[in-house]
Amino acid sequence: MPKDRLLFEKTGRARYISHLDLMRTFQRAFLRADIPIKHTEGFNPHPFISIALPLSLGFSSACEILEFGLLEGTNHADVPAKLNAVLPEGVVARACYPGERSLKELAALEYAIHLEFDSDPQGLIAAWSSAMSRESWVIEKKSKKAKSGTTTLDIAPLIKGFNFTEVENNGIELTCTVSAQNPGLNPNVMVNALTEEFPEWKLSFVTYHRGRALDKDGKEFR
Repeated sequence: MPKDRLLFEKTGRARYISHLDLMRTFQRAFLRADIPIKHTEGFNPHPFISIALPLSLGFSSACEILEFGLLEGTNHADVPAKLNAVLPEGVVARACYPGERSLKELAALEYAIHLEFDSDPQGLIAAWSSAMSRESWVIEKKSKKAKSGTTTLDIAPLIKGFNFTEVENNGIELTCTVSAQNPGLNPNVMVNALTEEFPEWKLSFVTYHRGRALDKDGKEFR
């Protein structure tokens, strides 16, 4: 089925809208905005929409991608304003356009991670940088598919780049680019592995913001 795409933001209190609730939110928004979209076939048709690489609960993002099918007679340029008039606070449509590239070309995601610690994180940047630069870094993570409930994953090749900056109030800003899929790396898994390996730095607060979706050449994917 032909696809159109919507680039949207999810920030503020909207970070706590679950993936399924967000899908329902968009279904209602298209209806309320009087934007005709394609529906699935069958006895109980429903709107044909999906969100690429769903965001973890509590994460914010400036680069979420929703796929759907516009019916003829609707201009892409009119869609964002119509949706923004009915979407909840924190969910903002930025652009609507034909989906010309396969989602398989979405190779990496860039995150900005803000971390705060109970005390001065002196020495943390050097220690964490060394860990994140390893040729191999095998961790154990939860898995619903494994009988044991956990599985192992080498996350070293999934970390494509990173940079640290110290900020006030015992804080660190970590910008990192990680693999998006097949397999992808949730930065929360990486941060959990770091805090477990280096318990001398007690993490008191963390936020995650997805900033850009990239292709294999490091260019913005839309």
